[in-house]
Amino acid sequence: MPTSMPMVETVVRSMARTAADSEQYFCELDSVVGDGDFGFSLARGFEKVMEEFDSIDRKDAGTFLKKVGLIITSRCGGTSGPLWGTGFLRAGTAAGNRLDLTATDAVAMLRAAFEGIQKRGGAELGDKTLLDALAPLIAHFEEALAAGAEPHAAFAAAVEAAEAAARQTTELVARRGRASYTGERSRGSPDAGAMAVALMAKNVSAACQP
Repeated sequence: MPTSMPMVETVVRSMARTAADSEQYFCELDSVVGDGDFGFSLARGFEKVMEEFDSIDRKDAGTFLKKVGLIITSRCGGTSGPLWGTGFLRAGTAAGNRLDLTATDAVAMLRAAFEGIQKRGGAELGDKTLLDALAPLIAHFEEALAAGAEPHAAFAAAVEAAEAAARQTTELVARRGRASYTGERSRGSPDAGAMAVALMAKNVSAACQP
């Protein structure tokens, strides 16, 4: 997890690479009950982040992350832009003007992102959205840290919880977004956003391996 600006950059790069590499996979997941453009929208937003990456203001972690959020908000189509962009904006606000971040700071940033996305989209846990993977990621990360685990081990354990939760969205009925229009037909396939959160977290963990 981020403990310095270079690590924050590594996290964003890893997320962007995951969005690009998984574009088709995320679209396939979304096409089951959605309009099938989730992967495309996410990839285009992070693609623009990488195009502008070297010129993004790095005076502190908050400024950097908020700029990333603005880019994603403006370039991702559909609801993905506002939701994922809000996550970065809120994380940036929580980071403030710090250049060095502790694992506790990272938890606070993730929680701020969760709350921002929840407020922006109006979803609750169990509505079959990305929040269903993000919530256990945060909770298990915080719990492992409190139990004395070192940051990377704590986050690796949290990733496992997020992956399991993302898979479990298969059993849920969508209550938000386009998928909600399909009602019971949305049961039987995992939520694309939740799977994206889990896969990004897994790849971030690998990229930040000490």
